[in-house]
Amino acid sequence: MSAYPPIEDHGLIGDLQTAALVSTDGTVDWFCAPRFDSPSIFAALLDPDRGGHASIRPENSDYVRRQLYLPGTPILVTRFLSADGVGEVIDFMPVTGPIPTSRHRLVRLVRVVRGRMSFVAECAPAFDYGRAEHTAKVVNRCVEFRSGAAVLRVSPVPPPGEQLVRDEDIELNGSGLRVRATLSAGQVSGLVIETAPDEPARPIGHDEILRLFSDARDYWRRWLRQSHYAGRWREIVERSAMTIKLMTYAPTGALVAAPTMGLPEQIGGERNWDYRYTWVRDASFSVYALLGLGFTEEARAFLAWLGNRVTEAGEQGAPLQIMYRLDGSPDLEEEVLDHLAGYRNSAPVRLGNGAATQLQLDIYGEALDSIHRADLHALPISDEGWSHLSRLVEWVCENWDQPDEGIWETRGGRQHFTYGRVMSWVALDRAIRIAQHRGRPADLPRWAATRDAVYQQVMKRGWNDKRQAFVQHYATDVLDASLLYMPLVGLVSPSDPKWQSTLRAMDDELVSDSLVYRYDPSASPDGLRGSEGTFSICTFWYVDALARSGRLDDARLTFEKMHTYANHLGLYAEEIGPTGEQLGNFPQAFSHLSLISAAINLDYQLDNSEGSIDPLLGVGPSAGTPLAAY
Repeated sequence: MSAYPPIEDHGLIGDLQTAALVSTDGTVDWFCAPRFDSPSIFAALLDPDRGGHASIRPENSDYVRRQLYLPGTPILVTRFLSADGVGEVIDFMPVTGPIPTSRHRLVRLVRVVRGRMSFVAECAPAFDYGRAEHTAKVVNRCVEFRSGAAVLRVSPVPPPGEQLVRDEDIELNGSGLRVRATLSAGQVSGLVIETAPDEPARPIGHDEILRLFSDARDYWRRWLRQSHYAGRWREIVERSAMTIKLMTYAPTGALVAAPTMGLPEQIGGERNWDYRYTWVRDASFSVYALLGLGFTEEARAFLAWLGNRVTEAGEQGAPLQIMYRLDGSPDLEEEVLDHLAGYRNSAPVRLGNGAATQLQLDIYGEALDSIHRADLHALPISDEGWSHLSRLVEWVCENWDQPDEGIWETRGGRQHFTYGRVMSWVALDRAIRIAQHRGRPADLPRWAATRDAVYQQVMKRGWNDKRQAFVQHYATDVLDASLLYMPLVGLVSPSDPKWQSTLRAMDDELVSDSLVYRYDPSASPDGLRGSEGTFSICTFWYVDALARSGRLDDARLTFEKMHTYANHLGLYAEEIGPTGEQLGNFPQAFSHLSLISAAINLDYQLDNSEGSIDPLLGVGPSAGTPLAAY
């Protein structure tokens, strides 16, 4: 187990087409190319023996590690402090832009800031999730690894003033590379790892690598200046915004749920999924967060991607798929990589995602809500887009009243999930609002009648008199944290007695030291073995629900507590475990999107707590009960 670093002991770097994870010991143990959803080249995080890695660390093992981001950027600095000196490994990826490319570079600068230190760099790739063999040879003072058409090239960079690295200074050990270098204070060296099958091998000079660094730094700081967030939590909000940007595939505007696969929701368990795809739900949530911060172009790009999916569905007369590949392809067939041990022996390791074909009615609400928000921000839908969207709304009118698999992608059979009904109401409500706002043609009587029928059913069948709460689905009395979203979308007023009672029930059953569980799997079997941690998105929804319900002190304390569960860089996985460890794929877009939304809404409620009216929902705060312990 010591070969597996904690999930939270990682930083994320990327180039807007793919990304890599770097651990606090200077190891790149996750990297796929040329896209997020491409086969891995480094996957030691899932199997340190078969997965492949690239590492740089001091030769002397007696050191202390620290890691931070260069302020205002996703450039990662891993520091090694020892009696001999202090050294840094600076990792980043030059931004690739909106044109798909096979060339992706991991730049790894090594810098000594005090004393004198010797570093050892290793590179041992494992192509195609460790399934493909490769060759290695020295070419023009670089090392080329080849596996079929795939090429990985490593170019060592000497300190300034020194000659280029000689071929004989590079040690090939089996199918891997090892380079040793000793640097004194002020010296900078490093190497570039790149996927560039069509580029000739060539040495990279010191000036060139420093130019790549300054270009990346300046790009990210220019981008971040677009944000107009000036609230109470600027640092964590900006870090979340950069993390979301790093998980966006620039050529299409699609947002991956996470850049990783197979990281478990429970150590040793089977809840290990591939999240390197675009969920309609997750990415739709991004529109609110991006527009709330002022990143209009990113929101516009995703809406174009979503519009293409809506058009395809409209032309085919079929429902939306819940997730797609980055280019919009619907093929996500699931298979098991049984040659990989899995993170800390958490098997199986799944490639692809079998949940893609599930029926999840809530996605129409999330999609329509994002389109409505964009419409309010002067990003109106086109005439052709409205035509396709209208057909999708008609599909919702005809199909909303059927069981589905629900937001949590359960594999225990379909149910009449309350959240699916809530978001069906949102889909119809937002479509009506757009039609009325823009004067678009629509069967408004039918849409309104269906919307009202959904509302009545939620209030009658989603409400459980015994629990005095809204429940997960119509055939159970189990609570579900997804229903925290009810007041956030305006289906129920935060001051409604039914909602206040539901919130108190969740306080008692789903909340643990401010962290929120999705639901109790033992009480509501989901077709999978084992348990899980608390879900970070649910905690941030809880913050928002508390604030809207008038419990501002509770909301702020919960939000501040949640910051203590972030990793050292401000990143969140999908879940938080019993002792505060990160669980699930990392970092998770859901978590960071909901953090941004919670920060924006909590700022608003705190700034306007005296009888304020929410501009979107038209509701104000109500009295709540403070946390007894505080």
